[in-house]
Amino acid sequence: MIDTVEAPNSGYRFMPGVSQYSAAVGALPGFTLERVRFTTPVPIRQGFERIAQILKEAGRPLTAFAACELRSPAPFTESGFVKFNEDYTGTLKAWGLMANGANPVARSNVCPKIDPPSEPGFHAFTYAVPAANAPASFVIAGSGEAPEGKGNYRDHAVRLGDTSPAAMLEKAKWVLGEMERRMSAFAGDWSQVTATQLYTVHDIYPFIESELGRRGIFRQGLTWHFNRPPVRDLEYEMDCRRVFVERVVQV
Repeated sequence: MIDTVEAPNSGYRFMPGVSQYSAAVGALPGFTLERVRFTTPVPIRQGFERIAQILKEAGRPLTAFAACELRSPAPFTESGFVKFNEDYTGTLKAWGLMANGANPVARSNVCPKIDPPSEPGFHAFTYAVPAANAPASFVIAGSGEAPEGKGNYRDHAVRLGDTSPAAMLEKAKWVLGEMERRMSAFAGDWSQVTATQLYTVHDIYPFIESELGRRGIFRQGLTWHFNRPPVRDLEYEMDCRRVFVERVVQV
């Protein structure tokens, strides 16, 4: 099993990733993960404020913040993504979430092609709460078709610039493998997930049965968002989770 690290005063462990997010989080024994989705994206600054209030009302510290799903207006340039992440992680540091240098918070950040927000914001977030005898829960961060931590995405993307059916299949296989690798850190697999999300504006039907179906992803259904990954030149992203308590908050 891949090594994970306990996030201090949080209720969860995480699989180390890159500076802007961890690869995955899983609740500690005696805790469970709960997800909150906003009816419309909440801009980053106001979103952090809203999340802090929800955590306070739940009697949880800011360090219980475990994962988030962001929406951005359009894919970033590589340099623009670096700048955005610096601003985002600044709040995590202020909240005490990166006291040991590593970022424990898992994340997805995608860009709706239709009706995009005017600025980056929170679509949903997940946090850890005490729960005796709760079943295991985890959230796997989003991944596009390029390994992370390489300095840039463009030079390492699978079939860069190619959106042919064969290329999209290859991209999907890479991302599915990364989802499975991350789930293995928490002894998880597709049979355990409660929700799977896919983000692309390209046709997935040529492999929807052969690659997604044969893995058993459709047992709990698949949510296909007509969204692009957050960085230019990436075309396909996924995330998944095993979370038993979810609610929607009116914005």
